[in-house]
Amino acid sequence: MNSPITLNNITITATAVRYQEQILTSDALEFLATLHGAFEHRRNELMQRRQLNRARIANGRDPQFLEETRSIREDATWQVAPIAPGLEDRRVEITGPIERKAAINALNSGANVWLADMEDACSPTWQNVIKNQVNLIRVLDDELDFTAPDGREYSLNTSDLTQLPTIIVRPRALHQPEKHLQVAGTPINAALVDFALHFYHNAQRLIAAGRGPYYYLPKLENHLEARLWNDIFTMAQDLMGIERGTIRATVHIETITAAFEMEEILYELREHSSGLNAGRWDYIFSIIKNFRSRGPRFIFPDRDSVTMTAPFMRAYTEQLVRACHRRGATAIGGMSTFVPSRKDASINAAGLAEVREDKSREVHDGFDGSWVAHPELVSTAREVFDVVLGENPHQISRTREDVEVSSSALLNVAGLDGQITEQGIRDNIEIGIRYIESWLRGNGAVVLRNLMEDSATAEISRSQLWQWIHQSAITDQGEIITRHWVQELAEETLEGIERFEGDRFEDAIQIFEACALREDFPTFMTRNAYLRYLDLPAPVLEMAG
Repeated sequence: MNSPITLNNITITATAVRYQEQILTSDALEFLATLHGAFEHRRNELMQRRQLNRARIANGRDPQFLEETRSIREDATWQVAPIAPGLEDRRVEITGPIERKAAINALNSGANVWLADMEDACSPTWQNVIKNQVNLIRVLDDELDFTAPDGREYSLNTSDLTQLPTIIVRPRALHQPEKHLQVAGTPINAALVDFALHFYHNAQRLIAAGRGPYYYLPKLENHLEARLWNDIFTMAQDLMGIERGTIRATVHIETITAAFEMEEILYELREHSSGLNAGRWDYIFSIIKNFRSRGPRFIFPDRDSVTMTAPFMRAYTEQLVRACHRRGATAIGGMSTFVPSRKDASINAAGLAEVREDKSREVHDGFDGSWVAHPELVSTAREVFDVVLGENPHQISRTREDVEVSSSALLNVAGLDGQITEQGIRDNIEIGIRYIESWLRGNGAVVLRNLMEDSATAEISRSQLWQWIHQSAITDQGEIITRHWVQELAEETLEGIERFEGDRFEDAIQIFEACALREDFPTFMTRNAYLRYLDLPAPVLEMAG
């Protein structure tokens, strides 16, 4: 390992990787250090506030619409900023990691937007952190290419940025540290690292090319966190001499507390806001995590049973569309994780039918666009949205005033259909272990059973198991779910997995057991795994949430 290097008060502790010097320039680090110094104290206070809010919910206090922000919700006059160049039509957005082949395929897919993901679909090894930044620069340089082991060559169809999907970058979340970049021995927040390095190297060039620096903001829990991001954006633009309001951000509504503050989040970001997205998988995880100890009312059935037609999910998505359209913002629907099979036409027929049904429901509910995980789904999603939108770029004028804003509807988990089955337990175990193992090897997006799994779906899997065990949930066959039984099934799963040289299954099972089978419940599985396992061989998992 290289000796740590300190430059502009930032210490780089990682073993150097290729192209690192192009990203961690003296000026870029100075820019990052300035933002860190200005906002780290506030960010820490907000993270402490999260813990207090979780404790209140665990002790029986349900989230509510805030009385202190009632005037914002009731003031019908304010709107977010006008739509920025390249964000007028977002009917199909493709998401995925920023590795070269996936990036090229996404940019050549015909989608309207590419979400370049540094978060859920990215394993944040130091190499990946640098590679993400390098590849986003290469897009602007028209130097992004890839040659597969079989000799196939991949390159962008055009160098004209306005003819490619608009790029929206998703940095890591506010709770995540970047352990390889430290100030006075303390890791810098990973969200700030990802945003600052991308913005510093690309903002001016994106503007010159007819687009702008656009971002997705993950895991926000309240409007005060949106205010923090707004202030970060303002300072970043001032430091770079860029007009305020040039940055645009779409916020994922993927936590139960944020669902009660959607209009307030838009308000805080209004000069930088481009809308909200229904982050369905993290949203389900958030509910399980926050209400995991609150008894039978909040026990979820098998993950496959929790669909977007569930009453509480319908309430969430319809209230999101209403909030966005009242304020002139774009509402973006959820992810279709289906990945077409190369071998089985029947799997594709069933999978595409589900995608069409999902997208049809969204567009008829008023969404202006939606997500897919695979290039071959772009045309399917587009066909569905074209039927309703036609030549219109969006349907923001459909304000959905018919939707009732209801706190009880958002929390109506007891209305879920479905049961807990032994197969559902086994599926959660396998998905959890296989995803973690792949993540530890640097792969953040994994195809399992023709579905794209990322950290959000893995979090659902482990949190469901924790909840079922601690609530002594009962399967459809009348068996009580115990830690011992789940442990036995996990051992069976591991025995049935084909091993290979260099695999990380031993580490994966330790992480899985620590996050799903113990008394403690780490707030985020990947944060704990990152701190002790990623880029380091240490065998002990840190349990602090």
